[in-house]
Amino acid sequence: MAAELIPDLESLEAVSGSVPVRGRALAARAWSGTWPKLAAVALALCLWQAVVWAAFWPDYLLPGPLAVFGRLGQDLRQPEFYLGVAITLRRALEGYLLAIAIGSALGLLVARVPVLRKAIGSAILGLQSMPSIVWFPLAILLFQLSENAIIFVVVLGAAPAIAGGLLNGVDHVPPLLVRVGRTMGARGLALYRHVILPASLPAFVGGLKQGWAFAWRSLMAGELLVIVNHQASIGQRLQFARDLSDAVGLLTLMLVVLFIGITVDSLFGVLDGGIRKRWGLLSD
Repeated sequence: MAAELIPDLESLEAVSGSVPVRGRALAARAWSGTWPKLAAVALALCLWQAVVWAAFWPDYLLPGPLAVFGRLGQDLRQPEFYLGVAITLRRALEGYLLAIAIGSALGLLVARVPVLRKAIGSAILGLQSMPSIVWFPLAILLFQLSENAIIFVVVLGAAPAIAGGLLNGVDHVPPLLVRVGRTMGARGLALYRHVILPASLPAFVGGLKQGWAFAWRSLMAGELLVIVNHQASIGQRLQFARDLSDAVGLLTLMLVVLFIGITVDSLFGVLDGGIRKRWGLLSD
């Protein structure tokens, strides 16, 4: 009886001993991914302070990090600051979700219909390469100086990138997978649903990530150009800071824009890494 319990005790000790080891491994992996970013931030701050000390511009035009972070601390205690960030993020989310719906439908339609691929496949790439600022004169003519004009440009900036990502994923599905799916009876929409679309998901996530980058840039340009009354968004506050020659406030808001962009990009990185790992494109 005691001999039978020995293997169970040994396995229990092995399992209990592996918990701290696994925890240390996860902590080490998290630190290995964090310290390069912290080092990059520290280097950027040092370079920023070095340029300020070089006195190429006076302090009222190029303030140092201490003044900017001090203003950021003050802004974080003001409700108006969070209201402006909320307005900008709401616009970004609305425009981006519309772009996902339109871009995904367009990409799937073009991928499935050969005639459309020949007709507008290259036009999608052309739209993707157009600067978002080009769309604003048309947007203002169509929607005047309104929030719809901003959303319109955000959608046009992001949707082609999302459609292009889906097309790229469909084009790079291994033919062997398609043949296996057809052998197993998948035809038409079933083939796309169960074989082609799951296989193209990593490239599609890359298109979603790129689409967000275009949407965020388009939104910032739109908020700088289109001033909607009674809505103090980040872009509008940036414009006011420039008009008032408030360099400290201007750089503070630029840091906020940078922080939001990096945060969302990190979330996409986690999603992309998880999908690639599950699809066998990354090792453990």
